[in-house]
Amino acid sequence: MELSYWEYKSWFSDIDFTVVGSGIVGLSCALQLRKNYPNANILIIEKGILPQGASTKNAGFACFGSISEILDDLTNSSEEEVINLIKQRVNGINGLRKLVGDEKLEYKPWGGYELFSEQDTSLYEECLSKISEVNRLLNPIFNDSVYSVNQNPFGFKNIQENVIFNSFEGQLNTGKMMESLLKLAYKNNIKIINSTSVLSFESLNEKVEVKTDKVNFKTNQLFIATNGFSSELGIEQVKPARAQVLITKPIPNLKIKGTFHLDKGYYYFRNIDDRILFGGGRNLDFETEETSQFGQTKLIQNKLEEILKETILPETDFEIDQRWSGIMGVGNQKTPIIKSISNNIHCGVRLGGMGVAIGNNIGKELANLAQ
Repeated sequence: MELSYWEYKSWFSDIDFTVVGSGIVGLSCALQLRKNYPNANILIIEKGILPQGASTKNAGFACFGSISEILDDLTNSSEEEVINLIKQRVNGINGLRKLVGDEKLEYKPWGGYELFSEQDTSLYEECLSKISEVNRLLNPIFNDSVYSVNQNPFGFKNIQENVIFNSFEGQLNTGKMMESLLKLAYKNNIKIINSTSVLSFESLNEKVEVKTDKVNFKTNQLFIATNGFSSELGIEQVKPARAQVLITKPIPNLKIKGTFHLDKGYYYFRNIDDRILFGGGRNLDFETEETSQFGQTKLIQNKLEEILKETILPETDFEIDQRWSGIMGVGNQKTPIIKSISNNIHCGVRLGGMGVAIGNNIGKELANLAQ
């Protein structure tokens, strides 16, 4: 791209900090950098016309884990590790709420529910039997019992008799969240360049040379916040994981209210604007869904519609309005990667599908790696 003297001088010279990615982590990182360095020249490079990946495409769950997920974590990690992971998620949600404000987030503390299919009898019984144990484990964080057994409150079909309710889960408006974070960035004199992909970068003593598909420039320090796309920049510990989503047209007199998990969290749905937003199903074909390409497959979309018809809205007519996908960053471990690659290149990635919960805190920690 041909740049004028003015363009180069105003946007691409004397850059102190460059952040790659304008999602939750990238914007939180830039805002913390501004707090730490009030006079710094801060630039964000974003590959999409909007924040790409999962930040504007997620379901808007303010959650820290269903009981089946926590029990699964306890089989692979120590109690201390699991408690620390949940603390990180809870603190992250609270930090995001404090930064943006519940009104702007459209935060609704309506609680969350875990449903179990008729075939999931063993998992259902295990979760029921472990409620007291998990509540005891989480009591130091919440000072109250988190999980309880409820009757099926919304007429769902083909599930176990009861559901497990989480009184501390909430939902928010993903679009409003990202719009508010972007406004905060602009208000704090942070420059954002959209529709520009970082192709490579190289540390050159006290500078980092950044090559993009539009322009090359130098920055004092580089912060990578690309999560699901991190492997494209050489961070091999992060694998992309596509999540497919659909949303119905408005449904008159919709009674469903809250956030809902099904099949160990591989399926999830919620109400929004008298609609049902429903996503998941990557466990049907992990190999195909390990991709950084957006799109849908018939296998997963057909399964989502089947569950809508047979379980979620069994006696309600509905039409699908939109379909989309988001790209998460996952790996062999659930703990995020926050580290310095060199003295002037840093990364905060591998959020494991918990970007809403931990993205703000990961961004702050990433910014604090600045030297």
